[in-house]
Amino acid sequence: MTATEILFWFLSALALFSALMVLASKNPVHSVLWLIVVFFAISGHYILLNAQFLAIVNLIVYAGAIMVLFLFVIMLMNLNTSTEPQRNSLLKLAGVVAGCLLLTVMVSAVRSANEITNSQTIMNEGNIGLIENLGKVLFTQYVVPFEISSVLFLSAMVGAVVIGKKE
Repeated sequence: MTATEILFWFLSALALFSALMVLASKNPVHSVLWLIVVFFAISGHYILLNAQFLAIVNLIVYAGAIMVLFLFVIMLMNLNTSTEPQRNSLLKLAGVVAGCLLLTVMVSAVRSANEITNSQTIMNEGNIGLIENLGKVLFTQYVVPFEISSVLFLSAMVGAVVIGKKE
């Protein structure tokens, strides 16, 4: 086995273990922290697929911003088991059935994926997904829409400051 395969299997095991810990954790803060580990493992998979931009965006947007918001919301809600309502056993059974159905769909999707892996795709020089290519296209072909969107974001920030400013 090569180093890439070892890293792939390690990241896969880490992502699966962390996802199971998200579900198994009693404390919601621990669940959010395990979910951040899942996002880091997924970003590692993106890097192995030569999609560095997706990996960085995944870390910045999901692991960075959204998970911090989740963590703040959970901490502000002050969840404890005494105020949590008791769940009906019928609701638990419905959850188990829904999980089994999802597992069935996932297994059938993996079985049908053999057709995709058997067909070979042609990649041009292994440069697909590189940030350098994205930057070249963004600043040559799409420079005007990029600059228009930056002016739009700037005006939105100025508007938010004006609205939020106290008199």
